Amino acid sequence: MTMTPRLRKLALTAHVTSSVGWLGSVAAFLALAVGGVTRQDAPMVRAAYLAMSLITWSVIVPLSLASLLTGLVQSLGTPWGLLRHYWVVFKLLLTVVATGILLLHTRPIQYMASVAAETALSGGDLRRLRIQLVADAAAALVTLLVATALSVYKPRGVTPYGRREQHTPRAALVP
Repeated sequence: MTMTPRLRKLALTAHVTSSVGWLGSVAAFLALAVGGVTRQDAPMVRAAYLAMSLITWSVIVPLSLASLLTGLVQSLGTPWGLLRHYWVVFKLLLTVVATGILLLHTRPIQYMASVAAETALSGGDLRRLRIQLVADAAAALVTLLVATALSVYKPRGVTPYGRREQHTPRAALVP
């Protein structure tokens, strides 16, 4: 099913907005995570971890799900298709994996926020977990940048399914 040009532009706008928003919110999360590890000011560290939880649940998770959903709508409603081009398949896999890992990593984020809400953190408290949050956010940012680059550059390469579709006469596709 191909969307009308107006609907396609609306879906594309929704996808780009949610994807860029996801990227930006992960960048903000990374800044807070770095601040949580490097700052010595206990109230500021505490605020960073509380803000990370808020950003995760209010912004990052909804935008990741919106990006996945709007990406599926885009691929199914445009000539790019879901399984025709390797770059679309790879971007879909990156998005699904990134969203899955994000949902798994909400637990340590929530744990860190609950600790920060109850106690003042010193420099050595939960250091491994704090560093893990920085590393996870940095990895997520790189992953989202790769997905963005795939969308912009659209590397060549058609999947076997895409090759079969290219060679199928159009008249045969219409019932």
